Amino acid sequence: ISISVFPPSSACIGRYILNMQITSSGHTYQRCLGDFYVLFNPWCADDPVYMDNQAHRDEYVLNEHGILYEGVHKHITSRPWHFGQFEDGILDICLKILDMGASYHHGSERDHCWRNDPVHVSMVVNHMISSHTTNSIVKIPENNDYLKGTKPFSWNGSVPILQQWYNGRCRPVRYGYCGSLASVMCTVMRCLGIPSRVVTSFCFPCSIENPLGVNEIFDCTGKNLCAKDKLWRYHCWNESWMARRDLNQCCGDWQCLDPTPLETDRGLACSGPTWVRSIREGELDLDYDGHHMFSRVNSNYVGWLSQNNAKNQKFFCDTWPCGQRLITKSVGSEQFEDITGAYKYETGSVKNKEAYYRAYRRIHPGYCNASNCHIERELLSLKNPFLSDSGINMRLKMANCPMYGEDVQLHWLLENLRSENKNLKFNLCAQIITYSGCPMDQFWKDSVNVTLGPREVKKIPLCISYSQYGPYLCDHNIMKVVAVSDPECGEVLMVSRDIVINRPPVIVKLLSQPRLKVPCTAEISFCNPLQEDMKNCIMTLEGCGLFKEPMTIDLGTLASNQQARTIVEFTPYRLGSHRLLANFGCHKF
Repeated sequence: ISISVFPPSSACIGRYILNMQITSSGHTYQRCLGDFYVLFNPWCADDPVYMDNQAHRDEYVLNEHGILYEGVHKHITSRPWHFGQFEDGILDICLKILDMGASYHHGSERDHCWRNDPVHVSMVVNHMISSHTTNSIVKIPENNDYLKGTKPFSWNGSVPILQQWYNGRCRPVRYGYCGSLASVMCTVMRCLGIPSRVVTSFCFPCSIENPLGVNEIFDCTGKNLCAKDKLWRYHCWNESWMARRDLNQCCGDWQCLDPTPLETDRGLACSGPTWVRSIREGELDLDYDGHHMFSRVNSNYVGWLSQNNAKNQKFFCDTWPCGQRLITKSVGSEQFEDITGAYKYETGSVKNKEAYYRAYRRIHPGYCNASNCHIERELLSLKNPFLSDSGINMRLKMANCPMYGEDVQLHWLLENLRSENKNLKFNLCAQIITYSGCPMDQFWKDSVNVTLGPREVKKIPLCISYSQYGPYLCDHNIMKVVAVSDPECGEVLMVSRDIVINRPPVIVKLLSQPRLKVPCTAEISFCNPLQEDMKNCIMTLEGCGLFKEPMTIDLGTLASNQQARTIVEFTPYRLGSHRLLANFGCHKF
């Protein structure tokens, strides 16, 4: 007897058991024929996650290899990531996540029938990644303290995180950051059949008091002071493809899901799903957390100078808009795709202003009946004056692309726009900034007197040596350089630049042709570029289809300019395209 089971598109996803009941000679007994899994089906036109483009299905459902984008908007860095949604045991772990998160819908009308709706499944997964009180998958370190766990940036893929959570009685894995949280969610969603991708936004504001404004405060030396508001250098979240029946959508579209708990007016909370198009249109009443997602890509930056025993003063500066660049991995390519236009219209365009006014009235009820001109005047009063309004133009331009161990070279460009001389005194400084906008140590200070003749353009070289920044950089490879004019000279002018310090590369070289179930060797090499020893050096290797578990190699201490070479052997256990990832760590980073 051949039995064919055809689950309808409305079936709940999960593990099913197929039983056969046999009646013979008045006796009835059951026999278990086996079990099977029902998942969402992006190949089925009746399924709410249907995606009609095969290349997109290959990328957003079947591809186990991804790329995370980090850095700053002027210097985007990337690193590979293993999603591993088809690894042994991952599907069972994903279903366990749904079981543990079932209480999310407890007591609601969706209590027993939410597993056939990708909207509600995505809400449960989003909540379980890091917002569940006791059983969340990944924990974010408090105050950048991760001594009692794994360094957040040392993970290469989702599989070890999910396995550690599952094998550790569903206790949170210590530790992760926004990139690993979004990537783990992407793994779970793809495993369940929902097309998903990781998105990175640069200049990401996190403000509680004013959703559409983020404040940064500096002292007279240029030091960035710790404040309530934070301007994240980058932030990662997840997008998933589905038709929103609750919004009467007949076709699928991208929905934004942010599993990182961020401070909101209701406390720490994750966000979404939010229809990406509703963010662009400013239709904030349409969806879950629409106002949070809109403000995170449309907030205005305001910079302040803190003065002793005096009111904070706005300085002249040229600011970049928040959420100015949003990118994701391109389909079938290692390059990134700029998707900013999906979240916001071109800055300054008519449609962009209309969407902003629409959103502003919903976020600030007091302006519900205000005219566009009234809102525009209010916005202008909050912004910093431009540098050109003071008669001076300034910018900091990189003269090199520094790697760990190299000096940072900059050119400070100044231009006098007026027909009279300008005599100014500037304070300069550099300090470490975490990716989440927390100011750390200020390690370099200087002061310069600058004289500019009428219409004169001047270029001043600046150099920050490795010996100055090296002891402070640690895992945070971003520094901020600031030049601010002395308040006693009159108008306060400020220019700044975020700088990414690149880490030295790890080189992977295959020594034999990989074949299924045949031992293969590879050479992993790394050179210490510093003029000092690197201590506690560890190499972590990972590869879906290549290693059943990550391999850790203790390299001990590497002397200055010493090259470490390691030969590793592995046996590919699965056909397909695979990627060997190597991650190097030491006491420095």
